[in-house]
Amino acid sequence: MRIVITRTGGFAGIERRAQLDTSGRPDATHLQTLARRALAPGHDSPARGVPDGFQYEITVDNRKVHLADPHLTEDQHELIRTVLREGA
Repeated sequence: MRIVITRTGGFAGIERRAQLDTSGRPDATHLQTLARRALAPGHDSPARGVPDGFQYEITVDNRKVHLADPHLTEDQHELIRTVLREGA
């Protein structure tokens, strides 16, 4: 499974993008479960958040959703943190 996270907005407005392929990872099952849960409550069009908050676009394989702070679930937070930290 290929997971791509794009984060925009924030105070500085700097875009950050990272991707992670779960193939061969010891935590692949956990990441795939997080990705499925993260996509469930997402929006097909850009979500509205708070001023200077982050907006996220999460793409898992061919499905894309939009999310915004502060309206993120714990699963979404964990997935975003993992991909932005480890994705190359």
